Amino acid sequence: MHWTSCLSTAPDTSAAVDQVAEEASDRLGAAPDLAFVFASRHHRPHFEDLAQRLGDALGRAPLLGCGAGGVIASGTEIEDAPGLAVVAAHLPGVHVAPFHFEPQEVPPPGTATATWDARLGLPDASAPHFIIMPDPFTCRVGDFVQAMDEAYPDASIVGGMPSGGNQAGDNAMFLGNRLHGAGVVGVALSGNLVVDTVVAQGCRPVGAPMFVTRGGGNVIAELDGRAPSEVLQELYSQASARDQKLMRSALHIGVVMREAQEVYRQGDFLIRNIIALDGRTGSVGVATNIEPGQVVQFHIRDAETSAEDLDRLLVAHEEGCEPAGALLFSCLGRGENLYGEPDHDSQAFARRFGPVPVGGFFCGGEIGPVAGRTHLHGYTSVFAMFRRRRAD
Repeated sequence: MHWTSCLSTAPDTSAAVDQVAEEASDRLGAAPDLAFVFASRHHRPHFEDLAQRLGDALGRAPLLGCGAGGVIASGTEIEDAPGLAVVAAHLPGVHVAPFHFEPQEVPPPGTATATWDARLGLPDASAPHFIIMPDPFTCRVGDFVQAMDEAYPDASIVGGMPSGGNQAGDNAMFLGNRLHGAGVVGVALSGNLVVDTVVAQGCRPVGAPMFVTRGGGNVIAELDGRAPSEVLQELYSQASARDQKLMRSALHIGVVMREAQEVYRQGDFLIRNIIALDGRTGSVGVATNIEPGQVVQFHIRDAETSAEDLDRLLVAHEEGCEPAGALLFSCLGRGENLYGEPDHDSQAFARRFGPVPVGGFFCGGEIGPVAGRTHLHGYTSVFAMFRRRRAD
């Protein structure tokens, strides 16, 4: 297994395509079995030609990707500037099955695994992993992720939503030499392949875990028998000046995803936004469904917390994980906007795993697993790391 990551910052699309195609071919020494392409919106007028020319240059390998608000490759994160990133791989013993669903073709939750297999052209008992890029304007992303997660509970399902568009039809997704403006593109990978995932939500808890004692839908009415507003006032009065500032501007809720635990750690929580605070009742509205009996904890986020969270998760994967290549799906709200410096998450990965080829893009929403279930995230960086299951 051999991966390579190439980047061009040339503003001219033809020059950028020639550069990344030549570099990818030279480094692999042969036509790739799979290639990902991520193109900044600066190349938008030439996306169709880009896909055709890049596909031809890479020997007609399955080509998958999208337009993006920023691209990542070769240890560099390009934001708000021209960028064309290509990640290409030689994958012996791996079955590669690219796919595209139009919005009306997306399988709903409850679709049987056999139906998915037939739609995707997968061999029996293939145990696939998935890289997906659903359009946020034309695909019900939450339902799609849930459906795929139900059908393939043991799969690693990672990806991100294309970015750079403001309405339906603005985003672009590449599959082969074709350009799509709706639905979802992806690839199923099975065979001699392991996909390790890191999902860095970038938050740390404040206060203690609490039970939702009253609530429903997306509203929490009571926490341990108290109004959430009362709990927050108490937390705020006891917090440091730094945490008080973060509670005013970057407060979130974490929902425990593993039941029947006695001790809860950062990775056990699915982080969601707080979207409303009712001054009359003291309840809070959150960006997920809540049921009485669930355990939740307030969380806060800033650059220092995000950096520490990512490093902690990467350290946890260091031992025994020697990836040949990786993809990075990072939120548009991270990068230089969050850290005040470029290339932060790419460099954090390189410090732990060395010169592993990494590429990806800045997303409008990131997809990856938390506590064994796949979710759509925000403000998150998701790494997918690829290695062989066994020696050839």
